[in-house]
Amino acid sequence: MKKLIVVLTILSVNFLQAQQEVSIDLADALAVKTLEVTYEYYIGEQSSVGASALFNFQGRSSDFRYNEDNMISPFFRHYFTSARNWNYFGEIFMGINSGKNDDGVSYTDGALGISVGTKYVSNGGFMVSVLGGLGRNFFTETAPEVVPRIGLNVGYRF
Repeated sequence: MKKLIVVLTILSVNFLQAQQEVSIDLADALAVKTLEVTYEYYIGEQSSVGASALFNFQGRSSDFRYNEDNMISPFFRHYFTSARNWNYFGEIFMGINSGKNDDGVSYTDGALGISVGTKYVSNGGFMVSVLGGLGRNFFTETAPEVVPRIGLNVGYRF
């Protein structure tokens, strides 16, 4: 029992001391009535893991909207330098998405994709990132083939 407590204490201290970020996709929120929230946890100086959750509130009759009504996207990012303030990254993501296709048929599918982006973090923790990428749905024929991953995120690193 004592060993378990020691291990849990060490893990929780490591987790609390690691850098973490929360952000919201500002462009999606303003342009297409979509809320995308992202959490990112740094596992080293040049790599992180995280997840984004997208919720689409745009009506189906609008001229432009994402096909996905909801999408959860766990990701792994690798940063190309160890610079703290300005950096570039590559990302591998899995997009678990659901919605209705053009024929009105509901679907749930999983996409695998890649993204690239850049991020600025101020000394106070304010962050801005821009990313773009594409994924491909694999499991159903009713889902759209391509899943976009684009964003202009603003948030805070703690």
